[in-house]
Amino acid sequence: MNKKVIGIIVIAVFIIIVIFVVLNKIKPNGLSPAGRASVSALLAQAREAGIKGNFLEEKNIYQRLVSDFPGSSEVSDWQKKSENLNMILLFSSTVTPKSISYEVKPGDTLNKIAKNFKTTPELISKSNNLSSDKIIPGRKLKVWTAGFSVFVDKSQNTLMLKSDDEIIKTYIVSTGAGNSTPVGTFKILNKLPNPTWFKAGAVVPPESPENVLGTRWMGFDLAGYGIHGTVEPQNLGKQVTQGCVRMANPDVEELYTIIPVGTEVTVVD
Repeated sequence: MNKKVIGIIVIAVFIIIVIFVVLNKIKPNGLSPAGRASVSALLAQAREAGIKGNFLEEKNIYQRLVSDFPGSSEVSDWQKKSENLNMILLFSSTVTPKSISYEVKPGDTLNKIAKNFKTTPELISKSNNLSSDKIIPGRKLKVWTAGFSVFVDKSQNTLMLKSDDEIIKTYIVSTGAGNSTPVGTFKILNKLPNPTWFKAGAVVPPESPENVLGTRWMGFDLAGYGIHGTVEPQNLGKQVTQGCVRMANPDVEELYTIIPVGTEVTVVD
């Protein structure tokens, strides 16, 4: 056996040994022993923060897990928990880095405050557990100040609500049959609760089971298109609409509460 063949055999054996070592260090979930230890420690911190009611800290830990260990089989679960905590924080009176504690001034109304901070009166009301629109000067209100945007992915039939660059929540939606939902960047031009559907040759009232718009309408600055509810929740996740983006009624009601007129909506293939 010549030296060249021996050299090739030695190199092959070395490569096999390296592969064996690597495979034994990395487990099926994609984490090394050190990585699994770090994940366990972070999960323990998240549980402790949750027990103490520190939801902001708990959310930040799950976001760190998603960022630091993207190859883990648990990453989708961590992302979901992070989004659930986002909604808890959004609709609670807890002041976060994306919100402020605002002192009501004489002459203030929910609409005026919402307009000043580019949010919605519904979100201010819900996050402060207000039972009416009446607000008293001197009262402190939690007001969300970071901007919202919406990102729709037609290939996945998902809608992401973002605040700045952070994903707040991901929703399953339906988009246009034959890929007919227009792509581009639009703005929410108007918002209507319990909308009437004006279809060709007929007016369908909100209470009709044939009203495909569901319980909310948020129209684009492109005539005829928008985000709305549905009377066919079984078709969510499919391309079945006439071009609009459909959401489950509870989801579209939630989004309606959060995003103001003027919110940017980006739609991609």
